Amino acid sequence: MRAGRLVTLLLLLQNRGRMTAQQLAEELEVSVRTVYRDVEALGAAGVPLYGAAGHAGGYRLVGGYRTRLTGLTAEEAQAAFLAALPGAADDLGLGGALATARLKLRAALPAELREHAGRIQERFLLDAPGWYGDADRTPHLAAVAAAVWERRAVLLRYRRWRAPEEIERRVEPYGLVLKAGRWYVVAGGATGVRTYRVDQILGVRTLEEFTPPDGFDLAAYWTGYLAGFRARLHTGEALVRLTPEGARRLGVTPAGEGWTEARVPIESVDHTHGEFLRLGAEIEVLAPAELRDRIAATVRALAARYGS
Repeated sequence: MRAGRLVTLLLLLQNRGRMTAQQLAEELEVSVRTVYRDVEALGAAGVPLYGAAGHAGGYRLVGGYRTRLTGLTAEEAQAAFLAALPGAADDLGLGGALATARLKLRAALPAELREHAGRIQERFLLDAPGWYGDADRTPHLAAVAAAVWERRAVLLRYRRWRAPEEIERRVEPYGLVLKAGRWYVVAGGATGVRTYRVDQILGVRTLEEFTPPDGFDLAAYWTGYLAGFRARLHTGEALVRLTPEGARRLGVTPAGEGWTEARVPIESVDHTHGEFLRLGAEIEVLAPAELRDRIAATVRALAARYGS
């Protein structure tokens, strides 16, 4: 634990130049007194550190000293692939490893590239989750992630939408996917390869090791899964008339300045009823008759409620 902290302290000074004891303590999440002891230990080990008091004081490395201790651990290498998603690294328990990996990567870069990497980190941020949804509670994510890393089967207790709602299933987790702020685990089992929402997992028990099928490609599977999901989602069709604004909002190419008639895929009458009402007077439903009648009934009810 302390050895890793000493390396991190050294890399911080190497990357940032001068830092005060307070700044180092905040970065390392230790007390200032602990920083003093760590600096003394590095000095005793022959690291040329210079400390100065006062407003412009702090610690820095003397004479352009640079450590060659930039090798990544396995955990840090895993975290480096999540560098664009710090929230994801935190979810998987790799937040600390990601921070250390970034320090090591920066320390290994020439000065000009190090400056460029710093500008990227300052100016670009990827925030994957949507605006209006609360973050899913995923208390079993760490256990599932560990099973994925270690190639171990698990016994899942899982909650699904159809009866029986709670099931128990032995699966072999091939990989994790973060989609729109929600975690999914792709796993093989007696019923084939399936996708499970991690926030719907009620319990996890780790079992024996397994070998994934030859040639399984997580990215290719996920692309196919999404295509199949969209195909299953849009099982119907509606005939509508749209104003130019309605066409724009529905993603339809307008025929001109007037109304545009178009056929659009729909999931179900219930779902589409709510979605089309959002467009207000920018849309008129021509078919199916059930959807047109549902929207007309809702409009009459709204007119009665808001009328004088």
